[in-house]
Amino acid sequence: MRAFLRLPTRLIFAAFVSAAASVANAQSAPDTAFQMAVAEFAPSGSGLADFYRGNNFAPIWVGESAEHQARRARLIRALSSTDLHGLPQGDYDVSSLMSQMQDARSLRDLGAVEIALSRAFVRYADDLYAGALRPAQIDDGLVRKVSRLSAAEHLQALTAADGDAYFDELAPQSVQYRALMKQKLALEALVHQGGWGASVPVDKLELGDTGPNVIKLRNRLISMGYLKPTANPVFDDALLAAVKDFQQAHGLAADGVAGQGTITELNRTASERLKAVYVALERERWLPRERGERHILVNQADFSAKIVDEGRVTFETRAVIGKNVHDRRSPEFSDEMEHMVINPSWYVPRSIITKEYLPKLQSNPNAVGHIQITDRSGRVVNRGAVDFTQFNTRNFPFAMRQPPSKSNALGLVKFMFPNKYNIYLHDTPQKSLFAREVRAFSHGCIRLAQPFEFAYALLAKQEEDPKAFFHRILATGKETTVPLEQHVPVHLIYRTAYIGPKGEVQYRRDVYDRDRKIWEALQKAGVALPDVQG
Repeated sequence: MRAFLRLPTRLIFAAFVSAAASVANAQSAPDTAFQMAVAEFAPSGSGLADFYRGNNFAPIWVGESAEHQARRARLIRALSSTDLHGLPQGDYDVSSLMSQMQDARSLRDLGAVEIALSRAFVRYADDLYAGALRPAQIDDGLVRKVSRLSAAEHLQALTAADGDAYFDELAPQSVQYRALMKQKLALEALVHQGGWGASVPVDKLELGDTGPNVIKLRNRLISMGYLKPTANPVFDDALLAAVKDFQQAHGLAADGVAGQGTITELNRTASERLKAVYVALERERWLPRERGERHILVNQADFSAKIVDEGRVTFETRAVIGKNVHDRRSPEFSDEMEHMVINPSWYVPRSIITKEYLPKLQSNPNAVGHIQITDRSGRVVNRGAVDFTQFNTRNFPFAMRQPPSKSNALGLVKFMFPNKYNIYLHDTPQKSLFAREVRAFSHGCIRLAQPFEFAYALLAKQEEDPKAFFHRILATGKETTVPLEQHVPVHLIYRTAYIGPKGEVQYRRDVYDRDRKIWEALQKAGVALPDVQG
């Protein structure tokens, strides 16, 4: 193939010169064997056909100029090294492309090669730009709409770019993506070297302990970079600090005790962590390229919500996400926060009304007395006048509402980015849940540990004294909508591997089992780990 790129046969060049001359003389319809072949192999109505029609059926790959040769060479290099980005390996049939180019003997052959190269490029570009997988086909919680470019858009951008610059622009340009790529390379090297060594027996190890398991714990933490090399066989202060650092980097309670949960995470292999990074790279490709100079980032796997300003986290709080059962798991998508509601009412979702409250009302009409039952006009219904046993999940005609109060299920403030999934961020009276290590308890919405402070941070862009403004409205006790003068993008993500603000690698548990499904889909598509497992 290299010989073909450097010195194509005279027949191929002669054919191309003839084809190029014909293309230059062509009018609105293809009238040369090359042009006719391009039209033939680019299906009518496709993005490829649209591009070549707009390009007057001129070649962008098979020319003999230095530009064409460089573009071909870059494409083959890119297609041969897709594993660098964790994309399917061998999925672009490079050997067939090379054979097709080497065997080209006519203008029609060149036209076929031209379209074959464009097809390969478009597939590669689409995979690298927006991901090799389709999220909705993997898990019903992956409702994110991925922005993809058409074949024509990719080809137009390629030919408009300076040299092969567009190849370098295809992958996400985010700091997170670049850092994950670096971690991928480091883990691949580690896997080849055998990983982190011997695992640690599940035990409870703490300050002052000694014995073989402490030594194994010490050695594992040394190999992982959390502890400087030492021969000390005692669980001392240095080992305590290392355990805490490991726990913090893995979303565990940083108590310095190496119990079952900590040791389970400690024993995960380098290959397991590498899978998480591959999945994170794919997830990063799904996200919008423009996140917003100010945006809200909710990482469900981390149980956290952050406000990010110009790439810097300016506010962070703990979060509770949906319970890990069907129809309660929090979905993943992006939207725009438009307003907050102070002293909100809770308008009970239909699913909760029919599945949870209706059975209680059928047994006792006075059940869930803190919730108002209303008709279609919003008027409160007299419970004593209703026979709830005549209704079922399909024909129940009423709505239910909990008025504003400190005990309201939404707490005292909610943050709205209207969406068809009825998901939003809100306060909660159940403050004790934020002390849990795994915080998956809601019906799907995101509960915030510090909702007031979150509100102050959002209002700071439009109010001179955001805290006073917020509490002035709160004190009225009345349900009040406060528009955000500048809408804020919200990204609900799920990242079990990510790079922290100081460049530290962070790993989280796959609480919804979504990453396992994504990895299996990547494997099925042709993604593979290094041969040596560690």
